[in-house]
Amino acid sequence: MMQHEITQSRPLLDAEGNIAEPGFAKRLLPVYRRADIKAPAARIKEWDYYLISNGRFALALTVDDNGYMSLDSVSLLDLEEGWEITKSPMGLMPLGRVGLPETSARGDTSHEGRGRSLYFRNDGLGERVLTVSMDDFGPLGAIVGRVKLFDEPEESMVICTPFDKPGHFYFNQKINCMRAKGSVRYGGRTYRFDPADSFAVLDWGRGVWTYHNTWYWSSASFQAGGVPFGWNLGYGFGDTSAATENMLFYGGKAHKLGNVKFVIPGGERDFMSPWKFTSDDGRFEMDFMPVLDRKSCTDAKIIKSDQHQVFGRFTGRAVLDDGTPVDVKDFPGFAEKVENKW
Repeated sequence: MMQHEITQSRPLLDAEGNIAEPGFAKRLLPVYRRADIKAPAARIKEWDYYLISNGRFALALTVDDNGYMSLDSVSLLDLEEGWEITKSPMGLMPLGRVGLPETSARGDTSHEGRGRSLYFRNDGLGERVLTVSMDDFGPLGAIVGRVKLFDEPEESMVICTPFDKPGHFYFNQKINCMRAKGSVRYGGRTYRFDPADSFAVLDWGRGVWTYHNTWYWSSASFQAGGVPFGWNLGYGFGDTSAATENMLFYGGKAHKLGNVKFVIPGGERDFMSPWKFTSDDGRFEMDFMPVLDRKSCTDAKIIKSDQHQVFGRFTGRAVLDDGTPVDVKDFPGFAEKVENKW
């Protein structure tokens, strides 16, 4: 399939609040301005999501302003022992007051609530510092953590996806394979992230979504043969005729893929049996062995979120733009299916 690459910086939205240039970029070229959006504040969705992992344990942090509700989410996952704890307190009608930055390149994201604080510092000089504290996190009490991210790759995945409804769009950047150093403490144990084998991904999303949608997303950030390697795969919503968000990352460079299909067993209901991933161009062929399903379902009829974020290990082959194969075995990552009415 032909895919349109955005190569020049310009405003993300036109005068009607629609995507001015649908497609993908390898750098943050489109310029997002919240004031350019034509939808009501209650419909605007903005989030910063970080996942830090070494394949043995992982920490996920989210600050989310969905217009009509805010979300501060913290997850700790022990992939060797097979457990996870997620706590996601919500707030009502923030309508943009959380104040998330208009660019991922710099600017701080912070939000506090009763007994909790999340702070993502980004001075734009090459380091990000994430701090978290939550008193009532799990049965063993509080969680406290501080992680520094650095060695940000030169290229990343940037996607500008319109919906088939005026004024609706999805603007997203995924920065994979940032090195991580720091620790998180919970239940008398300290989980340390060593930059030799610990990597992070940032999922930076802004947009106006249609009410009911389902998405598929897979992300991995680790190393192959000592070289930082990973991917971003996703589909399921919006008009992707201009570009997919499927991309490989190898040694800081991005390599564009076409369509990739997630083959989930049992009619997409058996999430803990082995999955397969296959691409239309043969450049991404993987078997996925699940280890842990971080699942949650909130169903208030009008608002619903049914999530299965499945962590596990990939074995197979990916092919770079120049035809170079990258073979991986038991490569840590995750894949998810999420249905939202929001």
